[in-house]
Amino acid sequence: MELTLESDAEALWQDTLDLLATKNLPESTLAMLRGCTPKSMSDSVMTIETPMRLVLKTISKNAEIIEECLSQAAFEPMTLDVNFVPTTQQTTSRPSSTMSREEVNSWTAATTSSKVSWDGPTPKKIAEDTWEEDGIDAIREEAARRRRNNPLVEEISPTTSKLTFDRFVRGEENDIAYQAALQVANGMNSTYNPLFIYGKSGLGKTHLLRAIQNYVAHNDPSRLCVYRDASSFITDYTEAMRHSERSAASVLRQNYADIDVLIIDDIQKMTGKMGTVGFFFDTFNELIANGKQIVLAADRTPAQLGMGKDGFDERITSRLSAGFTTPIQIPSYELKLRLIETFCERMREDALRENVAGLTGTVSPEIESYMAERAGTNIRVIEGFCQRCLYAATAAEKRGEKLEKDEIESIARECWPSSGRTVSIEDVQRAVEKFYDIDHLTLIGNKRNKGVMEARHVGIWLSRELCDRTLADIGKHFGGRSHATVMHSIGVVDDARRDDKSFYDRLMQLRESITGNV
Repeated sequence: MELTLESDAEALWQDTLDLLATKNLPESTLAMLRGCTPKSMSDSVMTIETPMRLVLKTISKNAEIIEECLSQAAFEPMTLDVNFVPTTQQTTSRPSSTMSREEVNSWTAATTSSKVSWDGPTPKKIAEDTWEEDGIDAIREEAARRRRNNPLVEEISPTTSKLTFDRFVRGEENDIAYQAALQVANGMNSTYNPLFIYGKSGLGKTHLLRAIQNYVAHNDPSRLCVYRDASSFITDYTEAMRHSERSAASVLRQNYADIDVLIIDDIQKMTGKMGTVGFFFDTFNELIANGKQIVLAADRTPAQLGMGKDGFDERITSRLSAGFTTPIQIPSYELKLRLIETFCERMREDALRENVAGLTGTVSPEIESYMAERAGTNIRVIEGFCQRCLYAATAAEKRGEKLEKDEIESIARECWPSSGRTVSIEDVQRAVEKFYDIDHLTLIGNKRNKGVMEARHVGIWLSRELCDRTLADIGKHFGGRSHATVMHSIGVVDDARRDDKSFYDRLMQLRESITGNV
């Protein structure tokens, strides 16, 4: 729970971003700036780096307002120096095959700006007639051949095709994951490899993974993109191993190796399946070594996947952590309201366009606000909740009435039934022991290493939050600790959850596993 101290450059850049957020810049511009890395600060010059070509032009266009906010944050006049540090793949690829004519022009203009420096090779002037002669048709034909010959490449269903970036409802809880997924999809940031997205079920991980698949299929069909959930990946391996001819395993390895973007969902399902994990590890290493992109999703962090007797071993968890790891957190009231507004509007528009009866009613802003108050945290369930409320609104309009809060309350109780079971301190302790992979005596004992201390603090905090017991009762259940010690643990967790987003996400994940509020 200890926080890593930021460098002066990092702290100043973050302050600058906070100020820029108040200047009505487009969200896309702010997202690009957040993706830059502050490297140094000296002699009134802030140096940042970016692996994205488009950022150069964007910063050059907004240099005045950026430097204004930078100077305001530093309390002295500052200038900004931006270094474009391309990835290995970007550095070694020829501009003629990776960039359009317009991109080369923008790139050249940006790199000659006094504000921006370019650390990569200078683009060469390309003759007009070489653009058509660069093998585009051959690339497409080769991609089509690879697609036909690889059974792992499947047609995208009509339902899956709707899971795009445009239809993803964004909020503070998921925006970093969204931006990272978009950069991976358009190939602008190959340093996010692997991209690892984690969070509890129903928060939108699969939507982002499918959005990458849809984006690549629509915008760059020359890249082979394959989506598999862990269950399908396990089946691929076990069926190949059972095949009478051992060559089946070689064919499977070859098919997985011939993929440009591999997406695997719910990889926590592989724990305990050593053969599959070994095959996954070999595939992972081969794809990474060949510059291919891997995107993974799970319900916990790479480190947590390594916990327990059946967890992944350290060589795998370290590999999973080597790229970019980002959480999707449970939605706040504000995000739930945005989701509800979006879902109701889309369902109504789809019903009117497709002439579907029963979903053409109107839900008032007041009712949508109440729906957000009563909604749980699983976005898939929230979508079903919206559909039922829209049906109820349509039926009410046919009766000449309006949808009322008591009907919303009734639907909400059906979507998120309350078991009425009181959470006990023992329930909390069992969940904490499982989550942190420690035994009961260690949790309530006197060991003071960092991992055990965090588990103990969290157990005490959750007992105060979820159990109807006094602080003295909680102390007795945690080895007879005093009132002051219990209060100290609660204070430690309160401070950490405000300051450390990663810790907050772990805390909420554990809380949700206890309450079962899905």
